[in-house]
Amino acid sequence: MITEKQVMDALRNVMDPELRRNIVDLGMVRQVRIRGKHIKVTIALTVANCPLQDSIAADAAQAVDGLAEGLDVEITLTAMNEEEKARLREVLQSSRQQQPNFPAGNLNRVKTVIAVMSGKGGVGKSTVAAMIAVGLRQKGLRVGVLDADITGPSIPKLFGVREAPATSPLGIMPPQTSGGIKLMSINLMLQNEADAVIWRGPMIASAINQFWSDVFWGDLDVLVVDMPPGTSDAALTVMQGLPVTGIVLVTSPQDLAEMVVRKAANMAGHLNIPLIGVVENMSYVTCPKCGERFELFGKGNSEEMANAFDTRFLGKLGIDPEMARLGDAGQIEAYTNGEFDPLVEVVGGVIAAAPDPHSHQH
Repeated sequence: MITEKQVMDALRNVMDPELRRNIVDLGMVRQVRIRGKHIKVTIALTVANCPLQDSIAADAAQAVDGLAEGLDVEITLTAMNEEEKARLREVLQSSRQQQPNFPAGNLNRVKTVIAVMSGKGGVGKSTVAAMIAVGLRQKGLRVGVLDADITGPSIPKLFGVREAPATSPLGIMPPQTSGGIKLMSINLMLQNEADAVIWRGPMIASAINQFWSDVFWGDLDVLVVDMPPGTSDAALTVMQGLPVTGIVLVTSPQDLAEMVVRKAANMAGHLNIPLIGVVENMSYVTCPKCGERFELFGKGNSEEMANAFDTRFLGKLGIDPEMARLGDAGQIEAYTNGEFDPLVEVVGGVIAAAPDPHSHQH
């Protein structure tokens, strides 16, 4: 006859993939009922419809099934109640105190933070940030996108994500795109995505900091930050409040845009944040009939500018109506264009070369 203790011991081998602790210690096993060969286990998840629920349920079923031949194992999933959430917070709090170098209030393990910045709005910075995230995700990296453009957020629209973030004992849970990229944006918190965010600087800065500290990003290889345009205090908040690994500067061929990008590059220099490189967006348009390229805004000198800042020139990107169409439809992950490959390769190289700040905890 199988005992409840045997079942609980077996379930101690089942790990919560995000918290890296077993589900028994985390208080997630609410009930075990044994009737002959039928064993029913109720597991309370930290958040309803947790994206990892299927793998937790499968691991639990497999662990219990291994106790004896011919068992009939039933796993029921539910969400934690307030009491269980409070207990979980205590468990996590005490484990955090045993690890003094754990950032307070933060269970995240984010290896690198890549900021995508432009001197002015309207140069396609959000689209470039989205395509970098998509390219890195397709390489198998764990990717998140933090939309720090609080007054002009466009990341959720590009990815077609509308669901509001769930809250859990671990913090705000960022929704995921169909391709598995975690997203956080002020637009996901608004009742109506067309509502204007009419805030002064300190509130914007506070929201950006909360998207970093109060969101449970979990384990990420890279967090791509879509920066607010320009060199305002919102941009300063990101650069000073987040551990930015490097900056990708987006420009367009107009002289005005390039002058403004110089300001952004100078700002990065003052704050000692490395420039990964400069990418020139909206560089040309290709005629659909004859394939000839036209430089609508004249010839850009982003390459010379990159040299002047002693950083890489990451290439020219054309204007593609197909990309605009998919972005408007929320299907940016379906867009493919080899033009972005060199940019993604370089950023991927920066991520691979970066030391893991959390390696001492594993």
